[in-house]
Amino acid sequence: MARKTEATIQEELYSTADDQAREEIDDARLIDLDVEKESPFLRGQKRVPARRSPLPKKTASRLLHSLLAISIAALGFAFLAGIYQYGQHSWRFRLESSDNMEMAGLSNVTRAQIMEVMGGDIGRNVFFIPLDQRQKQLEQIPWVESASVLRFAPNRLRIEIHERTPVAFARIGSRIMLVDAGGALMELSLKRKYSFPVVVGMNASEPTASRAGRMKIYNQLIRELDSSGARYSEDLSEVDLADSEDVKILTNDPGGEVLIHLGSSNYLERFKIYIAHLREWRQQFLRLESVDLRYERQIIVNPDRRGLEAQTPMSRAAAKAALSAGVKPAALESRLLTKAPVHAAPLKPTALKHAERQLAGKKARLSTPQHWHKPTAPPSHLPSLPASPALGSPRPLLSPKPSPAILKGSESR
Repeated sequence: MARKTEATIQEELYSTADDQAREEIDDARLIDLDVEKESPFLRGQKRVPARRSPLPKKTASRLLHSLLAISIAALGFAFLAGIYQYGQHSWRFRLESSDNMEMAGLSNVTRAQIMEVMGGDIGRNVFFIPLDQRQKQLEQIPWVESASVLRFAPNRLRIEIHERTPVAFARIGSRIMLVDAGGALMELSLKRKYSFPVVVGMNASEPTASRAGRMKIYNQLIRELDSSGARYSEDLSEVDLADSEDVKILTNDPGGEVLIHLGSSNYLERFKIYIAHLREWRQQFLRLESVDLRYERQIIVNPDRRGLEAQTPMSRAAAKAALSAGVKPAALESRLLTKAPVHAAPLKPTALKHAERQLAGKKARLSTPQHWHKPTAPPSHLPSLPASPALGSPRPLLSPKPSPAILKGSESR
């Protein structure tokens, strides 16, 4: 048996703090081991029930989001209502004068015409001016084709005007007016001079659609006459559109005005026939007044005569204004185109016998179709048109060369 030394005995009698701590740890380990061993045999603890909300968590979240959105919308509506009230009653948004209206595109439309429509809005809140209504009212001005009215904060308006483009003069009763391609009538312009022919056969009481149909024929006529680059339309002083099947033009020829029947188609081809034969006809007839080119293989010279037209005469002021606008003087004359009478005027017996002998010789000479219809040097693009002249006017009995007429039944269908 080992003997304990004095140091060992002293350690056993007097333990240190480290030893006491070590013993406590060992005791705790022993307690844990005992608990683990005894835990399978302990009774289960009673569960404490948790208190639940009356609404599901997902539903509550949705309600919270909805309330938040409603609150934001209410705040926004209140903010907008405040802005509306401010804009409605604030002096900053009132149209103070015409200086706050900017106008663009005015040439023939005057500022006074614009102010007749927009003048009532001065002093009014700019946000309460009915722009669509004002636009429609501006488009009722004859020269205005389209208009737009724009609003700019705080108190400005911009008015943009697109004016109509005239294409011809129009004889409306005792006045001369301008007309565009759609048949809209306008007052003569004081700022520009035009070189259009005068269109007759229209009146102010007919609907715009009817005038638009006539102007469609006029536009086709001008396009064809100018298609070759010769600008034949500049030689016209008047265009008669009363009969859509027989378009008549009055040429502004230095040798004398000539009325030409062009029918309803092939305007350029028929006008070139007139140009090719004009000099020969002037040499053959004492006075060349009209030519009918509506038929395919016949030409009628001087089928009409001019007289006074049953129209309201133009005043001196209206005629002066028309001349200043560029109307050719020939278009201002009043005339009526009527068929020449069939029977000749009575002559003295001696003059009658002389006229009959002279007419018989001319008739025999004119029986050859190429005599007056075919020029000495015909253009390559013009067809040769044979003729069958006949009597039918009293004027040839008094003139050296009678006026030929078309034979019955040869009219083109």
